[in-house]
Amino acid sequence: MTSASHGPDDGGLEDRVPFLARLESRERTALLALGRELRFAPRVVLLHQREPSSHVLFLVQGWTKVTAAAANGYEALLALRGAGDVVGESAALTGRPRSATVTALEAVRAVAVEHGRFKDFLGRSPAASFALLGLTADRTRAADRRRLEFASMSVRQRFAVLLLDLARSHGRRTAGGIELSVPLSKQELAGSVGASREMVQRLLRELREKEAVSTGRRTLLILRPDVLRRIAATDHPAPAIPSPRQESPT
Repeated sequence: MTSASHGPDDGGLEDRVPFLARLESRERTALLALGRELRFAPRVVLLHQREPSSHVLFLVQGWTKVTAAAANGYEALLALRGAGDVVGESAALTGRPRSATVTALEAVRAVAVEHGRFKDFLGRSPAASFALLGLTADRTRAADRRRLEFASMSVRQRFAVLLLDLARSHGRRTAGGIELSVPLSKQELAGSVGASREMVQRLLRELREKEAVSTGRRTLLILRPDVLRRIAATDHPAPAIPSPRQESPT
């Protein structure tokens, strides 16, 4: 997987440092040894919103989306989670039903750890507990940033910021531009900015006419990040996109 590098204060669609990467190698190995490996095909649900918690999932390979459905049926895209991330930990720790649905965007491999075992592990490992606390704080800060953007920006601005953020966190540099390496549909993009699918289609058409993006079936290539920055910077300066660094497959 190829991705952009991130600074520690980067905000955006999600936290930047996954949970397993925050652990020492010995702790990471011990934690994963507590569970069993599961595999999920693309578009298969890993965890269901409102179901009771029985286990925590540690993603080893592949990208997932985290969504929440409102009472009127609208589905919001809350985050993207990939290799090294933990999902389902909040329900496991609080005993409450799951607050969101987690769905595979591609083939996913994960390790399921029963929630009692996970809590026992945290009790024995202060370092892992602090790592989880830091992850929770980072996710809360990202959610606060997202709420601020929703309150202060137009849909057009939010969409430009989303594409820039995805380019930084999930961008792959190609000869033609920056290709987003996660396969998101127009509905999923809409759910991330609080818009309708029709609005996203209209915004993508405008960006194609400006030769800022090129689109295909679940593919999006950013050709002119500067155009997106100008749209986003009306009231909210957007960060520059560093050149993605090459990483070995996870």
